[in-house]
Amino acid sequence: MKERPPKSTGFAIYPGSFDPPTNGHLDVIVRAAAVFSRLLVAVVVNPQKHEPMFTIDEREAMIRECVADLANVTVQNFRGLLADFVRSQQVDVIVKGLRVVSDFESEMATAHMNRKLSSVDTMFLMANTEYSFVSSSMVKEAFLLGGDVREFVPSSVWERLERKRPSISRSPGPTV
Repeated sequence: MKERPPKSTGFAIYPGSFDPPTNGHLDVIVRAAAVFSRLLVAVVVNPQKHEPMFTIDEREAMIRECVADLANVTVQNFRGLLADFVRSQQVDVIVKGLRVVSDFESEMATAHMNRKLSSVDTMFLMANTEYSFVSSSMVKEAFLLGGDVREFVPSSVWERLERKRPSISRSPGPTV
């Protein structure tokens, strides 16, 4: 990944569960890192999502591997309310990626709530069209059903997925 120098000052946070990190996530990270002088990728525990495939420490490690060449990007995990974490870190702006219209509806409500709770605005980055359909959930589901998801995740993430394959049983459920 080629690093571009930051275009502005400011401290941004890009929160997500990243289970697993996708090329779409990495695209947002690289683009946000080019806009802000500092970017914190915050790996969160999302209580609304089912049992994660990777532990929070594994997800943090995967992101660290993916952003190792981006000098202005740090990675940290946290549990709890994003607004509280944003205030504790003295973040200037929250960055969120948007893939499709339905993302906007839920993310807009979340952005308003975070603004009320933390006084921090959210900046939305539109997904690159080649990643607009890719979500961690879809990648996981396709992988668990035997699909080759290499093109949707960084190579280091693919390697970790492959190492997990023997310990994961294929469970019946919806198909991609």
